[in-house]
Amino acid sequence: MTEPRKPRRPALREPAVLDVLGEGVDPVADLHAAHESAAVLLGVGREGRDPEVTNRLLAVVDEVGITTLADLWAARPARSLPGVLYRLYVLREWVRAEPDQAARQYAAGTHFSEPNHAVAGADPTGPDAVRRVIDDILRGVFDGDFGLAMERAAAFARVVSAGRDNLVTRDGHLSGNLMVLADDLAASAKLWRAGALE
Repeated sequence: MTEPRKPRRPALREPAVLDVLGEGVDPVADLHAAHESAAVLLGVGREGRDPEVTNRLLAVVDEVGITTLADLWAARPARSLPGVLYRLYVLREWVRAEPDQAARQYAAGTHFSEPNHAVAGADPTGPDAVRRVIDDILRGVFDGDFGLAMERAAAFARVVSAGRDNLVTRDGHLSGNLMVLADDLAASAKLWRAGALE
């Protein structure tokens, strides 16, 4: 029988070695940074309702990058202020990157989700129209009715989801599920109106 191993003493490391290993993640600091940055961004947009400021906030992804927003906000719950803002920016980035695909999927879903089509307001449904609508929805976050902007984004996502499902049955394209996103956006609108979206 072998003898049990003796416990080792913790190794003492030089400060330079610890710097190379990096700092640990502070989840509380990350949480505060996510919520405070989202609140500041929203506050700046809603404070003065300056069209120039709103345009800069629409283009914040161009300036800081979607990965920076993801680092700040993506891990937050979808039904929180940073979570919902992140998802709105991601939806906008998809429409801007794939306007033809977005327009095709949206157009394919209009007949299957007419009430949502009316709420989203993308008519006619070409690439320029869907880009304008998604910008208008995000603009409403900063200089309009935040709850209505969330409801419009939810309706937009539902129409696109219906269109994707329709295209799958017609020509075999893969369908993405935007219904969870739509439900989260609609729930966030209710939370906002109740003063509970944090």
